[in-house]
Amino acid sequence: MLVKDIMKRPVITIGPQATLREAHQLMWERGIRHLPVLDEGRLVGIITDRDIRLATSVLRPNPLSCDARIYEVMKRPVLTADPLDPVEDAARLMREEKVGCLPVVEGKELVGIITGIDLLDALIILTGATRPSGRLEVLLPDRPGQLARLTAFFAEKKINIHSVLTYPIEDDKVMNVLRVETLEVRPLADELRARGFEVVWPPEKPWSR
Repeated sequence: MLVKDIMKRPVITIGPQATLREAHQLMWERGIRHLPVLDEGRLVGIITDRDIRLATSVLRPNPLSCDARIYEVMKRPVLTADPLDPVEDAARLMREEKVGCLPVVEGKELVGIITGIDLLDALIILTGATRPSGRLEVLLPDRPGQLARLTAFFAEKKINIHSVLTYPIEDDKVMNVLRVETLEVRPLADELRARGFEVVWPPEKPWSR
C-alpha cells in the first residue's frame, strides 16, 4: 500500500497572511486539525490546532492574539511524503519526528495529506479486519520455507487467507498474524498444534488472571 492510496484530497489549505482566528474557524468548520500553508501555490509551512492553542495560551510568556498571522506560528520547513512512498515509510517518519500529519507533494505541487487516522485506517485494511474473518497467531522458526509450510496447511483446507503480517519476536523466531476466511479458528488451531506448529492465538486454554 502506497501513500497515494490513503491520502486525503483535495487538501484544505490556508495562506500565511491569514489570522489564527481564521485558521481556527476553518479547522472547526471542516473538522480537521492540520492546515498546510500555501504562498502562491508553494508549500511554505503547516499549522495545527495545537499550535494555535499554544500560541494564544495565557500560560505562554508572550501569548499572541487570535488576530496574529499564520506565518508567525506555522512550522517550517515542512516534512512531506511522496505519493509513491510506502505507507510504512510514512508511518516511520511520522513516529520518528513526532508529527501528526504529512503533506504529500509531487514535484512542487501539494497533492494530498495523510494523518495518523489515515494510517490507522491503512492498518485495518492491511490486516484484513474490514472483512468477516478469523484471526490466528503462529510462531515460526526464522528459516526459509516455514511460512510456505504454514500457508500450505490452509491451501490444503481450502481456506482463503485474507492477510498475513509478520514481525520478529525473538532472534530466531517470527510471529505470523493471519486473517483467514472462517470464524471457526479453534479447530484449525488445534490441528496446527497437532502438526507441530506453535499457535499463540487462539490460546489452548481460556486466559485467566
